[in-house]
Amino acid sequence: MKVAVVSFEVYPLAKVGGLADVAGALPKALKRKDVDISVFMPFHKKVKENIEKLGLTSEKVLDEFSLGLATDEKASLYKTNLPGTDIPVYLIENEHYFSSDDVYGSPDGGEQAIFFTKAVLEAMKNMKAHFDVIHANDWQTGLLPVYLKTSYNNEPAFSGTATMYTIHNLGYQGLFDRVYMGFARLPDYIFNADAIEFYGKLNFMKGGIIFSDIVSTVSPTYAEEIKTPEYGEKLEGVLQSRSDVLYGVLNGIDYEENDPSSDKRIPYHYDLNNLDGKSKDKEDLQKEMGLEIKPDIPVIGLISRLVDQKGLDIINDIMRYVISCGVQFVLLGTGDSKYEESFSQLAKEFPEKVSAKIGFDINLAQRIYAGSDFFLMPSRYEPCGLGQMYSLRYGTIPIVRYTGGLADTIVEFDGENGNGFGFKSYDSSHLIRSILKAIYHYHKDDDMKKLIHNAMTTDLSWERSAGEYLKLYDLALRNH
Repeated sequence: MKVAVVSFEVYPLAKVGGLADVAGALPKALKRKDVDISVFMPFHKKVKENIEKLGLTSEKVLDEFSLGLATDEKASLYKTNLPGTDIPVYLIENEHYFSSDDVYGSPDGGEQAIFFTKAVLEAMKNMKAHFDVIHANDWQTGLLPVYLKTSYNNEPAFSGTATMYTIHNLGYQGLFDRVYMGFARLPDYIFNADAIEFYGKLNFMKGGIIFSDIVSTVSPTYAEEIKTPEYGEKLEGVLQSRSDVLYGVLNGIDYEENDPSSDKRIPYHYDLNNLDGKSKDKEDLQKEMGLEIKPDIPVIGLISRLVDQKGLDIINDIMRYVISCGVQFVLLGTGDSKYEESFSQLAKEFPEKVSAKIGFDINLAQRIYAGSDFFLMPSRYEPCGLGQMYSLRYGTIPIVRYTGGLADTIVEFDGENGNGFGFKSYDSSHLIRSILKAIYHYHKDDDMKKLIHNAMTTDLSWERSAGEYLKLYDLALRNH
């Protein structure tokens, strides 16, 4: 089977969120299952920098080609490989749309996404590369299945090509004015409530949902949640109408990239048979973050966008109480200014107990996963979540709200079984109870040993998830 994964970000070439981790790890797992896999992404300025840093090279595959859009801008195609593999990554190059310092820094995200999507299809056509399945991801590629069922419906290059569309976060749908239909050169007859119109706007994600052969999202629980008004973001009716082709496949993480026994981003290595390195990583983290160096104080880590969706409102409500319970708190993230200021102020007030790093540092993130005792993820909603997976891999016990992928990966510890702690009602009092329960078990050595063992033996590898994706690719071909 020949598959193309299309994504706006791919780790380690460009990363903003969890989408990059998925798009960078899933192809490697599929390759190990003998899938002929390729990746398509924009040639962002950041990608050019990272190719050089990673010691990779890129070669031009196609000179400038036209896209048939309402612009004179043309695209070129380059190719590199995912580091350490022979998996080709095809890079859509255009100075106008992909020269920003930030991956999502374009002044016109709608035009940028349309340009990228159309360039991918034109590149495939010009390469004479036929793919059995094209796997599009998130709103930026939502119009790809729309194009294939309309403008490219009779194009020989895509004869028999099935599409799969994955929703990574329904909260970001790609809503734009109707005028973008003209820029995209899409037929006007599909701008209606049964297709891509959404309350008078063009909805990229709705297009992906309606026009794809298979629709997936990133956890079984989230696949059910998004069919309800509470989580459906006004698309619940559309998702209900496509429930016969809607599936939830839990993401995995790259076990080679994230291995506490060999990870170069952490100072001390360890495994399930020898956890001495984890204790040293904790001491190193306390020292680096300016906290009091005490091995018997539980360290709670938080790596997150500082927004309400991630539970920052209920965390913020209880922070002073949590600090009084004899814990240390380490935060890494950026987001709403009110939370940045609040946690920065706490760090000034309690310098030996709270440390807040406003920003993002991937190497520090890894040291927090390894050096913390607990990892906090009390999300209002969480399609899948990767933070809890990384923390489990590094023997750091998650404290979560049971929603989406968090409910699918974390099992409440009962003194013997389970790999974390959590709560269901989105309320700060329930969060407090879970934190207090975690602290209680922290001070019982046998319980912590069981928890760490259960955490580190939880299978969240991509090998498991890749098998599920293969089944859906087969189903997409049958549906097509």
